[in-house]
Amino acid sequence: METKVNGLKAHAVTGGTTADGAEAPVLVLIHGAGMDGTVWQLQSRYIAHRGVKVLAVDLPGHGHSGGDPLASIADMADWVAAFMDAAGVEIASVAGHSMGALISLDFAARYPEKVRAVGLLGAAAEMPVHPDLIKAAEDGGMLAPELITDWGFGTIAHTGGHLLPGLWAMGAAERLLADARPGALAVDLKACDAYKDALVEAAKIDAPVVLISGDEDKMTPLKNAKPLAEALADVTLSVLPKTGHMMMIERPREVAKLLLGLSR
Repeated sequence: METKVNGLKAHAVTGGTTADGAEAPVLVLIHGAGMDGTVWQLQSRYIAHRGVKVLAVDLPGHGHSGGDPLASIADMADWVAAFMDAAGVEIASVAGHSMGALISLDFAARYPEKVRAVGLLGAAAEMPVHPDLIKAAEDGGMLAPELITDWGFGTIAHTGGHLLPGLWAMGAAERLLADARPGALAVDLKACDAYKDALVEAAKIDAPVVLISGDEDKMTPLKNAKPLAEALADVTLSVLPKTGHMMMIERPREVAKLLLGLSR
């Protein structure tokens, strides 16, 4: 699906179908740093074929959306609000992964009238990024994608055995990061590193929240997600076993079912 936001092309993956009827629930999915809406491909189709309108967005400067990457989490949250307006969506469930989780959190706090429920995947109260990783992203090349992929996946993904035949989970994620537009990954990582408002904004959210963590997540470990859970008024914490940070790829079925439940 394509529309215009601030005069620029805004693209979203729909899962191959659109739910019938104006009353169909809507789920907006927001990708993480350096990625795009295709990272949700193992969830978007499943959910879209079960009566939910799915919009897995490409943020500005990512995937097929125009413009430059936005420099702050708040700016990205404002863009999501503008995207929903352009797409004619008044209210939706909103879920994001990693950087997308911070965007979803900030969006839900500042646009409560647009939010039915919130999904936070791979989230933490803060997401500091090591300066060496930011430097590697700024320099380009494969080092940053390789570091993120190696650190981001749990044990099983490192050894193979994905339930989808022929899918090399780590290779797919590495390629997605490597194919990002020049500079986009670095801008995203800096935005994550700079965002310090998660606990303050979480306290403002009244909508139900599902917080999904992996027990092998090294990037946003469970111990760093728990303060966020404690700040939320209505939260369900789901911990996926033997799962790292890239949970939508590592545990596609479990994540799809959790997001479907969130959407209805």
